[in-house]
Amino acid sequence: MLNPLHPVIKISLMLFFLLFVKAIYAAPVILKLWRHETGDQELNASIQAIKRFNAAQNQWHINYATLPQSSYTESITAAALAKQLPCILDVDQPTVANFAWAGHLLPLDKLIDKKTLNKLTQGAKSFYQGQLYSIGQFDVVLTLFARKSILQKLDIRIADMNQPYSADEFLHILRKLKNDNVVTYPLDINTLSKGEWIAYGFSPWLQSAGGDLINRKNFIQAEGILNGPKSMQAIHWYKTLFTEKLVERQTVDDQGFLQGRVIFHYTGSWSAKDYTDAFKDDLLIIPPIDFGNGPKVGSGSWQWGISRSCKHQEAAAAFLNFLLKPEEIAKFSDATGLVPVSDEAAALTQNYRQGDKWRKFYEYSKRYSVARPETPAYPIISSSFEKAMLDIRNGKDELDAIDAAVDDIEYNILRNRGYGFTTGE
Repeated sequence: MLNPLHPVIKISLMLFFLLFVKAIYAAPVILKLWRHETGDQELNASIQAIKRFNAAQNQWHINYATLPQSSYTESITAAALAKQLPCILDVDQPTVANFAWAGHLLPLDKLIDKKTLNKLTQGAKSFYQGQLYSIGQFDVVLTLFARKSILQKLDIRIADMNQPYSADEFLHILRKLKNDNVVTYPLDINTLSKGEWIAYGFSPWLQSAGGDLINRKNFIQAEGILNGPKSMQAIHWYKTLFTEKLVERQTVDDQGFLQGRVIFHYTGSWSAKDYTDAFKDDLLIIPPIDFGNGPKVGSGSWQWGISRSCKHQEAAAAFLNFLLKPEEIAKFSDATGLVPVSDEAAALTQNYRQGDKWRKFYEYSKRYSVARPETPAYPIISSSFEKAMLDIRNGKDELDAIDAAVDDIEYNILRNRGYGFTTGE
């Protein structure tokens, strides 16, 4: 039997103590994170969330870097080719399928808590071929802004979710405002904006009419869908706005609604703060136009994903699950004004609880959301649709313009062998 002070026992106790101390004071594992540069409020809200995650545990530490938004997609692609992607990165929802198809992103289905996932609105999740690739803390929605006092003075019905404006009713309202010389252009649809606004803002009109940008059963067919009769009904309505001069072909600025030069402004929830500050309780938040199948709004904004090259996937997943806690989503919404993505989170916010001033945006996101087509072909779909709609605005025959877009989209998909969609309907 060994004496308690025997050297072997002393050495064993010392080793145990050293290992115990090492375990306590081991440095956390560093994870790199990339985020696109954006407004101060949004960027600071993300940084504060990272700090809270780092402080809440001592296993992992997130080191973040911000990159210019204008070259962000190119930076991700270049880093992927050089095998230098960070573990965690934010991605614009319409590009998620393309990054997933290129092999840059890791499926998240087994990494995100199922109960949490089921509570999120559609705008917080992005899929490619049935697999989840990104999650988000916020969304934005489309709406019609107007002023209560002006609509009441002009005896115009105030639409709501129970009875939104139909396309015919709203066109009649715009024509009357024009013919009565109330204003030169009664509606603003952001003609100053190009790029993604065109697909984000106007493809929901096609979906509301029963059409779409592409056949979502196979994601390879635009023929008969984008140029089909249902889509063309909404596109003809869009063209009518310009032929009858109900909207300005090219606005000089984005101040038309604030300055009273238009009666309605069709845009996104991102304008709510400025308009609420200006008009207070006189501001009306009205559902988008119903083309026959209910109003629709595009869903999804900037979201978070994990790169396939990440060596600490469980740590990256822990961070993403942390961001999806209701209190974290609510803090982000309060700091930025953006729309929360779960009932629990909305109930914790300052603006989206039942009866709050912007609650309608959350209701729109739940009832009207349609994801932009989750296909790697979306960039070409969006750019082709944009060109067609701008051509139509400038007087080109609408069917000729849309047919050209259909040809461009299907040619690109064919060249890329279907982007992984190889089966039929």
